[in-house]
Amino acid sequence: MSVHLVNPSDNSFGTAVITPRWLFVLAAATPEAAGDPILVDESLEQLDPSTIQAGDVVGISVHTGNALRGYEVGRICKQPGATVVYGGIHATLFPEEPFERGHADAVVKGDGGVVWGQVLRDLELGRAKRIYEGGKIEGEEFLAARWDLMQTDKYMWASVQTIRGCPKHCSFCSVWRTDGQKPRQRTFESVIDEIIDLRRRGFRFIALADDNFYPVTLTDLRLAREHNNHGRVESLIQTRAERFSLVAEMAKLPKDMVFFTQITMESAEDAEYLEPMRRANIKGALVGVEAVTPEGLKAVYKDFNYSGDRLVEQLQTFRKHGLHVLGSFIFGLPTDKPSTFDATVELALKADVTFAQFVMMTPFPGTVDFGRWEKEQAKDPVTVEGTPVTRYWLIPTAVRPKMFTPRPLMSSDEIRDRTQKVWDRFYDLGSVWKRSSCVPNLRARVALCCCRSCIGRCMRGPGSRQIAHGGKRRRPRLAGSHGRCASSSRPSRCRS
Repeated sequence: MSVHLVNPSDNSFGTAVITPRWLFVLAAATPEAAGDPILVDESLEQLDPSTIQAGDVVGISVHTGNALRGYEVGRICKQPGATVVYGGIHATLFPEEPFERGHADAVVKGDGGVVWGQVLRDLELGRAKRIYEGGKIEGEEFLAARWDLMQTDKYMWASVQTIRGCPKHCSFCSVWRTDGQKPRQRTFESVIDEIIDLRRRGFRFIALADDNFYPVTLTDLRLAREHNNHGRVESLIQTRAERFSLVAEMAKLPKDMVFFTQITMESAEDAEYLEPMRRANIKGALVGVEAVTPEGLKAVYKDFNYSGDRLVEQLQTFRKHGLHVLGSFIFGLPTDKPSTFDATVELALKADVTFAQFVMMTPFPGTVDFGRWEKEQAKDPVTVEGTPVTRYWLIPTAVRPKMFTPRPLMSSDEIRDRTQKVWDRFYDLGSVWKRSSCVPNLRARVALCCCRSCIGRCMRGPGSRQIAHGGKRRRPRLAGSHGRCASSSRPSRCRS
């Protein structure tokens, strides 16, 4: 019996930006008796069906964006007689779907790091269950990845996870429901050991693939104290202390190590936290701005963020602490109107964020937005070629709608067209050159300018009018260790 782990993708490029962490963590969870698993990352190269033999076990992790391809891979692997097991956030939310669409023999729900070994042992003994409950494992159970199985020349950034869960409850994000609102921290010794291992393998750029690198806010502490909740105060202080221990150890690493992560806007108010991040050489972070108006923030349950000039000041604070911001903005909210688009790009330029992404709202399973939309659709169902639109990931891309939820103030075409214009304006060469003045010399400035332009093109996708003509775009994702990818159509923060 050979064990194969497959990361499905419709597109293969021979190289990738960030490692799909789940592949290498599940490899670490594979018992020695099963041998080294065969890893297939389809973002590099498509699965070769001839490598699958009768009696093999194929593990496939799916999120909403790659579920259709994942089910195709499962059907391919089933033909020669392999046993097919699905996991990942999408299989957790829709555990019956892999059986219906992907010829599954078993499905793992939740975290796979502990239960995967049991799945393989049960298969070996011929007593496999239909559904396995992986649950939410504690931080001390998080596994270091098997980076010895990685093709190091194929990835630009490696990924390390330090924490799971997010205490927020944003309407577009499923993390707080699937990973929980209680932060589960990995021991900092394990994190540092893995970073050192990656450095020895030649990596200098590491994505800290966390749901939220800033799990305890000053407001959390203040409210707990005001309510005399001594147990919660103690828990928050302990979580915060563990974060400080981690960044203090990271600061001792060689200075050629560069880190990127994702945090909430509230961290801008916490200089005591941002300064250790600077010393740890965390150079950049995705920050979820989402909307620039009070009504937009309220619509996504994120009214703890500021708007207007206060928002600009917060974003500029990150730069003062040496942190380059990838600002993430959502269009297609029910409150959006034509003036929203101009206001958004104006604020992004005024705040001088290094990078920005402007994504169109997509209701992902497990989110408040999806549940609300699904309930509305039940009153008057819409189908595409026989598939309910609320199962849009099963609709072939060529005929899949580009937007889903109602937008009372604007049409879909107008939203797509205005979103494209925002991208074009923010990544205009003149704007990029002006924002690159933050670096100390001409050579570095030209390099940063080129980097920004390339990132703008990559996140826009091929073709300057892609969005306006209904092209796909998703936020860049930071792959988590349990087969879940950070996304809201979106790099990263919410899971899809």
